[in-house]
Amino acid sequence: MNPINIAVLVSGQGRGTNLQAILDACANGRINGKVAVVIGVKDDAPAMQRARDQRIESVSVSPKDFSEDDYNEVLLSILRDFKIDLICLAGYMRKLGQKLIDTYRDRIMNVHPALIPSFAGHGMYGHHVHEAAIERGVKVSGATVQFVDEDYDTGPIIIQKIVPVLFDDTPDVLAARVLPEEHRAYVEAIQLFAQGRLRVEGRKVRILE
Repeated sequence: MNPINIAVLVSGQGRGTNLQAILDACANGRINGKVAVVIGVKDDAPAMQRARDQRIESVSVSPKDFSEDDYNEVLLSILRDFKIDLICLAGYMRKLGQKLIDTYRDRIMNVHPALIPSFAGHGMYGHHVHEAAIERGVKVSGATVQFVDEDYDTGPIIIQKIVPVLFDDTPDVLAARVLPEEHRAYVEAIQLFAQGRLRVEGRKVRILE
């Protein structure tokens, strides 16, 4: 199959480690594709600098400069210009507009640092997730890659990876244990997409042989 063109959408604060995992996997052949563009909300975000350092096209679009509809139209224009096959959210916090979701239905992925549906939804991101998992006393947590739909963390689940939650864990310690599994899960899910092996059936994702 032809290599896929990937757009990675990043936040204003994220370090860009999931972006880096995707870039590395494209470079070493674990993903049959390339990151064609990184789109961020702030030009000075660490992830945007990471993209520039590696000569990846980067475009900053501040939602503050546009109405909601116009912002999503700008995103759609960029995605069309770069002939994007798959959108990957990497710490991107905004809910995408309906037209964008419909245009790229089952072609937008996100990774979440917990086992959805636990510790998911609006406001559950970063350390908030790990704090909630530890406070609840769960024995396992992990990472989930899913297709994005209209709400937070409710799309069809592609892959989940599990890690133990130890009694004396802090949010930082648990986050460090989960992060490598985020990277592994995301890379695996993207490669399955690139191979044409993901089929959405209702709220489930079938992985084809």
